[in-house]
Amino acid sequence: MFKSLLLGICIAFASSAFSQSDSSAFFLNKGLDEKDRGRRAESLKHFEKAYQYDKNSKAIIAELAAAYLDLRRYGLAKEKFLQLETMGEKTDSTYRQLMLLSFNMRQFDDAIKYASALKRAYPAEKTAYYLGKSFYEKEDLGNAIKYLDIAAKENPENADVPYTVARSYSDMQNFTKAIPYFQKAVELNPTQNRWIYEMSLIYYGMNDDKNSLKYMLLAAEKGYKKDNEYMQNLATAYLNAGQPNEGIAMLKELLSRRPNDKALLNSIAEAYYNAKMYDDAIASWDVVLQNDKKDAEALYMIGLSFQKKGEKEKGMAICDKAIEMDPSLQGLKKEMKMPGSGF
Repeated sequence: MFKSLLLGICIAFASSAFSQSDSSAFFLNKGLDEKDRGRRAESLKHFEKAYQYDKNSKAIIAELAAAYLDLRRYGLAKEKFLQLETMGEKTDSTYRQLMLLSFNMRQFDDAIKYASALKRAYPAEKTAYYLGKSFYEKEDLGNAIKYLDIAAKENPENADVPYTVARSYSDMQNFTKAIPYFQKAVELNPTQNRWIYEMSLIYYGMNDDKNSLKYMLLAAEKGYKKDNEYMQNLATAYLNAGQPNEGIAMLKELLSRRPNDKALLNSIAEAYYNAKMYDDAIASWDVVLQNDKKDAEALYMIGLSFQKKGEKEKGMAICDKAIEMDPSLQGLKKEMKMPGSGF
């Protein structure tokens, strides 16, 4: 009787195992059929059912990983590719997908790990771009530049390579080294107006006012948005390049968007003052005073402007009044006093 019972248990176990194997194969085949028909969501449902019956089938796990990837369910896709790796599938395909998924999910430590594993296993694989970008995102600029220089040789048409090198150097305030890489990036992809604008700001940081203005204008020609920040930077570029009329025009246009903006009014007044257009400077600082009668610095600059235009006594009286309002301006008076200037 005991033998009969044992035999029955064995038969039942074998039947159950066969049933599970049969079911996993059934749903796997249904999934493959739906996949061939281009019905990716439906195929995934069948692969998931197949996996419920057999969690150790590499074929099922591989189909699940691919389906999740196609449907942009990247977290689940990475999970399945990792499962394949632990099951011994240390192939170029597995490592490549793990590298790309980690990179696109901004998991840069993992991206570096799997890019390095892929390169070790398959030395011909081009992984330098992903390594360089990942190191850049981790703010390891030395390694970023190291691998991106390799990436430039592996894929010389990838404009993002020199751009990221340019950003690396500019992040380190090494503007001289950054410029050639910005130029190369823009040469490879002239439609990137943001890169052109960034390059103009790098030239500004180098006090190269001519090129700063040139590339700022080019960025706008290529479609860069003329927002308030751009307009103010463009005005500054014009002023620094010795084109005060254009710079002041930009500031006035910006002021029409932000009327009575104190900083803008002061910028316009200073631009007039530096261009020796003292009447306009006085008028602009007078608007500042109308908005804030306690602005001693604006009053002081009005006094200086009168002195500059030849009305010395009137100007000195106004400056003295400003100093009475704010004694700290006395230091400004001493700083600006030059031998023979009379003030």
